[in-house]
Parts: sequence; C-alpha cells; structure tokens
Amino acid sequence: MATKFMAPGVYIEEKDAFPGSVVEVATAVPAFIGYTEKANRNSESLINIPTRITSFKEYCDLFGGAFSPKFKLEPSSTDSNKPDKHLIAINGEEKAISYDTNHELYLFRSIQLFYNNGGSSCYIVSVKTYDKKPDGVEIKKVELLNGLDTLLKEQEPTIIVIPDAVKLSNKGCYDVYIKVLDHCANMQSRVAIFDIHNDFSEQIQPDGNVITFFRENIGTENLNYGAVYYPWLHTSIVPKGEITYENLDISIKLEELLPETKAKELIMDFAKIPSAEKNKEKKSNLHLALIATSLTYSDLINKITELENLLPPSAAMAGLYTMVDNTRGVWKTPANVSVKSVIKPSINITHNDQESLNLDAMSGKSINAIRTFPGVGTMVWGGRTLDGNSLDWRYINVRRTMVMLEQSIKLALRSYVFEPNDANTWVTVKSMIVNFLTDYWKQGALAGSSPEDAFEVQIGLGSTMTALDILEGKMLVSVKLAIVRPAEFIVVTFEQQMQKS
Repeated sequence: MATKFMAPGVYIEEKDAFPGSVVEVATAVPAFIGYTEKANRNSESLINIPTRITSFKEYCDLFGGAFSPKFKLEPSSTDSNKPDKHLIAINGEEKAISYDTNHELYLFRSIQLFYNNGGSSCYIVSVKTYDKKPDGVEIKKVELLNGLDTLLKEQEPTIIVIPDAVKLSNKGCYDVYIKVLDHCANMQSRVAIFDIHNDFSEQIQPDGNVITFFRENIGTENLNYGAVYYPWLHTSIVPKGEITYENLDISIKLEELLPETKAKELIMDFAKIPSAEKNKEKKSNLHLALIATSLTYSDLINKITELENLLPPSAAMAGLYTMVDNTRGVWKTPANVSVKSVIKPSINITHNDQESLNLDAMSGKSINAIRTFPGVGTMVWGGRTLDGNSLDWRYINVRRTMVMLEQSIKLALRSYVFEPNDANTWVTVKSMIVNFLTDYWKQGALAGSSPEDAFEVQIGLGSTMTALDILEGKMLVSVKLAIVRPAEFIVVTFEQQMQKS
C-alpha cells in the first residue's frame, strides 16, 4: 500500500475491478509507394515522408493530379510470340500504340482505383515528383526501396502496395518484391500485394513466360507475407476527353497521320494561330473538331484511352481488403467479390487456366485469378498467399487475421512490462487475452463450437515458464488459435437410389 497514513481522518482508495483490455489494431491501412505530381504541405516537402490521408481529395491536395503521358506509334510486330496488344490501322498500315520512354506511371490511377473499390485511410510515400518534367520520369529501384525504408518507423500501415514497380526491368521489379517480403516479415505487422510484371511484349497467357518468370524470380523466403493477383484490368478510370492530340509524341505530325481532308484543313488552320494565342479553349475546340471530322483520329484517341485505362490490380485489391474488413471482418477471405470501375480483365482466364495458377506442385507459389463470369461481372476468384503449399499460411485471411491478433495482444501487453512476474500478473494477462479472443470467437473469426475448442491461452510457472525464466525476467505466454479457413473447394456428391414407394 503506497499511501502513508500520517493524520487522523477518512481515506478513500479506488481499486480497478476489471482487467486491462486488448484493443483491435487497424487491419486495412495500405501504404502506397511511388511517384506523384507534387509532394508538399504548407510549403514543406513530403518527399519520402509517409503521409496519412483519408480521401482522394486529400491526396490531390497534397500530391497533385495525374501524370500526362506521351504515346508513340510504331510498326506492328511481326513476331507472333510477341503480339502487340494495342493496334490501329492508319493509311492502310497497322501501327502499335505504346507509351513513350519514361512516360508510364501508375500511382495516381491506382489511388483512384483504390478509393473506387472501398478504400479509406492509407499512407502515401512519394519518392519523387513529375511536375514540369515533359520528358517523363525514370522509375528507379533505389528510389522505391528508399521509400520502403521510411515505413520502418510507421506502425499503422498493414499493407504494402508499389504499383510503379512493374515498370522496372523484370529483374528490378522482383528485386523490389523480395525486399518488400523481407520488410513485411521483419515488421510482422503487414502484408504485401503484388502485380505480375508485364511489359506486354511477351506472351501473357497463364501458361506463358510471365507467370513462370514470376515464380522463378520472387524467391522462396517469407512468401506467406505476400499475395499476387492476375491479370491486369481494363478499367474505366480515365474518362473520355482526358486524352487529346497533346498526348501524342511530338514527332507525330497529325496532318500527315490523318487521311481525312477536313481534318488536315483544321490542323493547318490551327497551325497559323500564333503560339501565344493557342490557349486551352482553342486546343480543346481543335480536339473536338477532329473527333467530329476524323474517324481515324477518334479511333486513335479511343485506343490510347484504352491503353491508359489498363492498370495493375494491386490497388483495387487493397480497396477490396478494406471493404471486406469493414463489412465482414479481416477473417473473411477477400474473394468472391466484384471489382468496381473495371470493364474486364486483360486476359480471360478459364477454369482450366486457373488450375495451374492456384496450385503449383513444384514451386508452391499460388497466383490469385481475377475472372469474368457471365451475368455476374469481374470477380476476385482466389484467396491464397504466395505460400500456397503451406497448411499454416496458405490463405491470405489466415495470415492477416494472425497479424491483427498478434499486434493487438502485443500492444496490450506493453503495459505489463516491468510489472511483477508473479501469479497475480499472470491471471490478469490471461483473462485479458481470453476475453479478447472470446469476443472474436463470437464474431466468427475463430473456429470451434465453444471458446475452449477455438483457442487456448497458457501462462504460468510449470506451464510456459521455468524458475530460471522468471529469474531472467521472462514472462512467456502461449496462445493457440483455430482460425477459420475458406471453403475453397465445395464438392456436392449425387447418387441414385432405389425407388422406395
């Protein structure tokens, strides 16, 4: 008893009647790493400073808008093994549409896709800005990894997403992914969502090079902290009208490209206007006039817009993780849910195609498919981590639920550091954890007909600790859990029987 009674009187003592409680940590707070138009708040730079935002508007206020890319036209590839994905016929010649060098960035569009699919709070790590850089921005591995390192001191993020990594070289992309897996394993509080590196110059069928290359280069360590989704998505994020002739490479001369006479006249008339008078309104009027008079120009703009709308799926999945966590709980597998703002996947994956993606006996690295079903739409049709052959960590909901439980209990136990390592403390700690887990068992996160079947908490001398452990200041707690797993394969057996009446 700490109070000393020195003078006569009445003294009041209040005692805590209830044990401490465990508070659930946030489960879906992605951290996006990449390139932004700007990065400042009140004139202070936010470069490589993890910044928490809660809305798309807040992102635009702090980090600016979309990158305005340039596109080029090249002769179509004659190699059947490397098909061009975006072709257009101009003046009787087939051309391939592609991004100009250093003009392909995905972070801004990915943030839009994230919020359209249920995203909420997230962190942005801007590694470099692209404002006033007409020649584009070269994506560098070292810059992305420096951005990743800034998250070492942040406790809240639970998901890592780096959409711009897919524009590194094949090797550079997977070097970044391996570092991200190491980061997640060291922190033990987050997972990563990856995209398949895809430069669209390779065969991209499920049995083609990109899947094999991914499995061969992602490594073998810490796979249970990552999940990958395939294929890329044709979205509706970029609206019509945002892409104009100004997004064409400066080497492309419209008057030579477009065959329509009226279109040529419009371009020549516009060229006569002094440069100082070519304001935004006049440029917009030329674009609309060309749309109305030139079928070739209209088709070209539509094809470019389609290419700009082709996005990696990781950000959409981060949004769906948030939506599922908020509506069902982190223990619900983020699968069998529709992807919003998506027209269709870039590849139509069939049931047979998915067999080789979901299960791979040799590498054990599962790849989650995004598929289209008639009358239903585009659905996420996979819920595995990269460690697909592990009975412990096969499912992403199991890994993420364990992360949530571990971190919640860890933070709650911090208040008991340096408390007496005796039976009174052990009882308090055990009851606190039992109450927390019982609540999650009632919500359906743990499997079992009773709390005793769903989990077990052990702590005490002769149970988890020896006398030597206590002398060394160790308080050891053992928690065993039965986390719910998804019904991934539902089998219904039908059998004929004899007539009974």
